[in-house]
Amino acid sequence: MDLKAICFLGAFWSGSAFAGDSTALLIDDDAYLHPQVLVEVEPGRKLNLYCTGTGSPTVVFDAGLTDPMNVWGFVHPAISKKTRACSYDRGGIGFSDEPRRASTSANIMDDLHKLLAAAHIDPPYVLVGHSAAGLNMKLYAYTYPKDIAGMVLVDPSHEDQRDEFRKLDPRKLGAEDWDTQVVNPGLDLRRDCIKAAGAGLVPGTDEYKKCGFPQYPQLSKPVQAATVRMQMTASFQKVQLSEEENVFRASANEVRAARRSLGKLPLIVLTADHPAPPTKPLSAADLSLREARYALWAKLGQETAKMSSRGINRIVQGAGHVIQLEKPEAVIDAIEDVLGMTREKKPGTDHGFTR
Repeated sequence: MDLKAICFLGAFWSGSAFAGDSTALLIDDDAYLHPQVLVEVEPGRKLNLYCTGTGSPTVVFDAGLTDPMNVWGFVHPAISKKTRACSYDRGGIGFSDEPRRASTSANIMDDLHKLLAAAHIDPPYVLVGHSAAGLNMKLYAYTYPKDIAGMVLVDPSHEDQRDEFRKLDPRKLGAEDWDTQVVNPGLDLRRDCIKAAGAGLVPGTDEYKKCGFPQYPQLSKPVQAATVRMQMTASFQKVQLSEEENVFRASANEVRAARRSLGKLPLIVLTADHPAPPTKPLSAADLSLREARYALWAKLGQETAKMSSRGINRIVQGAGHVIQLEKPEAVIDAIEDVLGMTREKKPGTDHGFTR
């Protein structure tokens, strides 16, 4: 199983890690074919930023593991009609320069903080994070509470999920054996992919299929092609390895260490629906395990929502893991609802975080 699927568990309850409703609409914005505003966050290194709309608070989007910002292509323009919306590419992804340090949540958060400051995008912010970016955005809220007006987490990863899912494994593996048998083979593949990219990856080959990830059908062919070009670079392969090897180790530890009540912060957590029918026959035991994994995933979403006294957890009917592409209206509604809650009082005021 691909490490991306292992980490984000969409493949545990859907027929594919990227399953979802087909749609006649495609993300075909030219903004995803070339850099927008390249903002220097440290000498000689720039991140790609795309902002549209006006108003406050600013909604800031962070995509899931190794995804460029194009995955917000349905949601971003809808929100920009309500307020300013800003998407960005993390270091080494999309059109952003490669990072000079490990891609942990703390380092990603620091990059984003510097990006917003350098671009003169002042708080308050509504943070929106998908999957692994849920860790990044939670850490940002813990670290800069006065800057945050609200948050929407889209089927977010949880800092405790690695150990919780390991405990469900019928093999009863310890943490070290889990890493050896489940996690490390995927990381070893990523290391091989860095070498392969340096020598030159060719789209469509078996080697490329091992090193890239399937293209979302909601992206137009030109946008897909831009993502494929990104995946063929050694820079992207290095960042893919760094994000994957850190997400449930260093990043999870960073978020866990900073974890605290979010007070009265407007917060909505969106969780994928129950398992879709499997694409191949499964034993009764495997079906039961899928259900148990989904139940745990949903429970972790509920726990995240409870971090705020105003937190809401919504199960998105018919959605797989990438809700912003499969059911974008659910994400748009959640952001608009949080914006409404933030405007019940002056944005930027203290929402009662525990410090």
